[in-house]
Amino acid sequence: MRIAVVIPALHEADRICAAVRSAREPEVDVIVADGGSVDATGQRAEEEGAIVVRCEPGRARQLAAGVAAAGPVDAFCFLHADTSLPPGWSEAVRRALADPEVAGGAFTFRFSGEGARLRFIEAWVALRVRLFRLPYGDQALFIRRPVLEAMGGVPQVPFMEDLDLVRGLRRHGRLALLEEAVHTSARRYERRGFVRTVFRNLMALVAWRLGFDRERVAAWYRR
Repeated sequence: MRIAVVIPALHEADRICAAVRSAREPEVDVIVADGGSVDATGQRAEEEGAIVVRCEPGRARQLAAGVAAAGPVDAFCFLHADTSLPPGWSEAVRRALADPEVAGGAFTFRFSGEGARLRFIEAWVALRVRLFRLPYGDQALFIRRPVLEAMGGVPQVPFMEDLDLVRGLRRHGRLALLEEAVHTSARRYERRGFVRTVFRNLMALVAWRLGFDRERVAAWYRR
């Protein structure tokens, strides 16, 4: 089973190398979809051996561009540029997808830093995933290529395309939640504040559930 890892990136020169290195494993293609970075993101990704495609910014558009650039692969893994996959991740994905009823899945969420606040958020994420079966994109979602194609590709929405992906793949099979953990940066929480970020994430999830206008939700979230 060949896997393509698609990493949407924008101004991520300081982090892209670690993400690409973590993704490089046998029978894996690494594609960085650069949404117009003005720093050395693309150059550094290429130096690490990634295929770099350039496209308009926007995570959904960038993921779609990365998928379109992929060769004959069997599955995709969507990785954030500030997140690292664990060693042996590709075998964990292959084991999960060996079950024909599994359409895709996600990894366990961990922060790369230390601190009680980070551990609390990790526990909240674990509870949310257990209750609602809705992992976010920072858990490195993976999906079979035929399932993604049956869904019509990556949903082209301005916000929360990761939850649309999860909802779509669950319509085609089972969602596998792996014990192996990805490690992601806490920079969003540190920049915006921990309580504020948790609250905004929760409100965005509620808005997504209720079907609120995605453009308006995105504008509110990014303020």
